Amino acid sequence: MFVDYIEPQIERVYSSCLALNLEDVEPCISGPKRPHDRVTLREMKADWHACLDNRVGFKGFAIPKESQGKVAEFSFRGTPAQLRHGDVVIAAITSCTNTSNPSVMLGAASVAKKACEVELEVKPWIKTSLAPGSGVVTKYLEKSGLQKYLNQLGFHIVVAAVVLSGNRNFEGRVHPLTRANYLASSPLVVAYALAGTVVAQVVHSSVLPNMFKATYQAITKGNPMWNQLSVPSGNLYAWDSKSTYIHDPPYFKSMTMSPPGPHGVKDAHCLLNFGDSIRTDHISPAGSIHKDSPTARYLMERGVDRRDFNSYGSRRGNDEGMARGTFANIRIVNKLLGGEVGPKTIHISTGEKLFVFDVAMRYKSEGHDTIILAGAEYGSGSSRDWVAKGPKLLAGEDAETLGLTGHERYNIDLPSNVSEIRPGQDVTVATDNGKSFTCTLCFDTELELAYFDHGGILQYVIRNLIHANQSAAGSLTARWVCSSISVTKQTSN
Repeated sequence: MFVDYIEPQIERVYSSCLALNLEDVEPCISGPKRPHDRVTLREMKADWHACLDNRVGFKGFAIPKESQGKVAEFSFRGTPAQLRHGDVVIAAITSCTNTSNPSVMLGAASVAKKACEVELEVKPWIKTSLAPGSGVVTKYLEKSGLQKYLNQLGFHIVVAAVVLSGNRNFEGRVHPLTRANYLASSPLVVAYALAGTVVAQVVHSSVLPNMFKATYQAITKGNPMWNQLSVPSGNLYAWDSKSTYIHDPPYFKSMTMSPPGPHGVKDAHCLLNFGDSIRTDHISPAGSIHKDSPTARYLMERGVDRRDFNSYGSRRGNDEGMARGTFANIRIVNKLLGGEVGPKTIHISTGEKLFVFDVAMRYKSEGHDTIILAGAEYGSGSSRDWVAKGPKLLAGEDAETLGLTGHERYNIDLPSNVSEIRPGQDVTVATDNGKSFTCTLCFDTELELAYFDHGGILQYVIRNLIHANQSAAGSLTARWVCSSISVTKQTSN
């Protein structure tokens, strides 16, 4: 990339050149509902007013003109207060990807210092927090003498674990009641609550190599509280039937030695009808568990108090809770609901409106296949295994939409032998009203096809371990045990 203008480098020829005018670089934030919706600070005010006007969508809230100036009055700790559209209620410096950068963190602290020097304050009802991405951050903030200014503005270091992220702002993730969520650099988080400037000189004097060495030398010692936890002994995990955090999963129930192979979709009902950009946070949210959701109902039936619900992210070891939390994002838009927002859908046969999980289980008990209609960017976002596991437990298949209502019934014919399926192959989806459309199977490699043939990655791995064990031992039969689950070779499928 860089050339020292001496021979022979000076004559170097590149296949392409990229010119960047530093005057074109502007500070920006992203939002209000997706990380990739970039807004420059210069355009932020106009963009916000446009979002208020726009119809409900990724860049719109459909707030009537006559309601945009309304004021909500309330009392905070005995002090009268007001909120308007666009007022900041949460200012959080979070995410390990953003809070381990010394320049960014010291920049935020410098903004806080300038604000304190001119006696600016954060409104007391704004929730402020600071979650460092590394223990080293705390050390250099304290050594630089800047942590006290962050503390003064309310950005105290969070000791307890948090699920808030600074690089995802999908609806319902940061907080269920905040509809607009903007991502910004740490200095801008402070600046949006106050005003200030960034001073970068403190980096060289405060961020020292020995801080990193001292912190990470102790990484293998663990946490004293963690080390004192009692754990059961034995080679196999002792499942606790009363636990609502870890549950014996159903993935290997009735599993045979031979893969089940592909199967078509027959007379399927549409479980959900989506538009574009249904992300991982819509499919399997990591945030708080709503008090009226199927997961909340499941927890309360097992004696869990509402204050102890925790989050979906903390309960991802329990398939019962996570299946109920699939498509539980409170801001998800399902076209079957006719404009209503929320984690519900329509049972096509009866017209009843129920939670997605409840409708999925009803279809399952009725013996109906189900599909999900979705547009571009379905399933994109942060890596999350439950985005695949959840719909699988709901017995759903995915398809692309071509102007369908979702009230049709769908048939997808697949070859009975996986060897007849190719990556990127097109399949035809036929409906009961005579319409049909073609979509592309989302298998990019032969290995992905093998996973599909086996019913999932876990089943693929287990069967390969069994076959490897058989080959090594020269035995005709093998038994592979995973906790309470066993798989025995059978003579037929």
